Amino acid sequence: MEWLVPVLIVVGVILLVGIYLWATYNSLVQLKVRVDEAWSGITVQLKRRADLIPNLIETVKGYASHEKAVFENVTRARAETLSASGPGEAGIAEGHVQQALRSLFAVAEAYPQLQASQNFLQLQQAIVDTEDKIQAARRFYNGGVRELNTKIKVFPNNLFAKGLGFTEREFFEVADSGAISEPPRVQF
Repeated sequence: MEWLVPVLIVVGVILLVGIYLWATYNSLVQLKVRVDEAWSGITVQLKRRADLIPNLIETVKGYASHEKAVFENVTRARAETLSASGPGEAGIAEGHVQQALRSLFAVAEAYPQLQASQNFLQLQQAIVDTEDKIQAARRFYNGGVRELNTKIKVFPNNLFAKGLGFTEREFFEVADSGAISEPPRVQF
């Protein structure tokens, strides 16, 4: 009967550790799925904006066909966004897109007829709406990354999280924060 108490204590400790590991693993999986979902939301909005850009370029081209360099920069920035494979690359591409759109809208300011075009105004509003959605998706993603990274780093999770296949995720930050310090000016 003396041996029963230590065995029960060992079994209880093993059971508590097992329950803790199970609960922690499940919460890490939930956070990882939430971050993946949030990244998907960002990519959807980046793709939406990328789909709007060619229409915007064509509309502006009709009025300012001699601004070839601006159109090429916008097209190049759009392609960079579409080819970005992760938050780091997307952050760099985001800065380039913002700069290119700023240039495009600066060109558009010189053409009052363009500013009055219904097609241009609709595209302008769609870009503004998409920019707002990108910002919201980015906040949601970065919040999920913060939660996941914190959960992975805290003790005792840091002892086994990496062994279970959980790694820290990269925040979606723009490399050149000055490029997005203010959104592209689209109000004429």
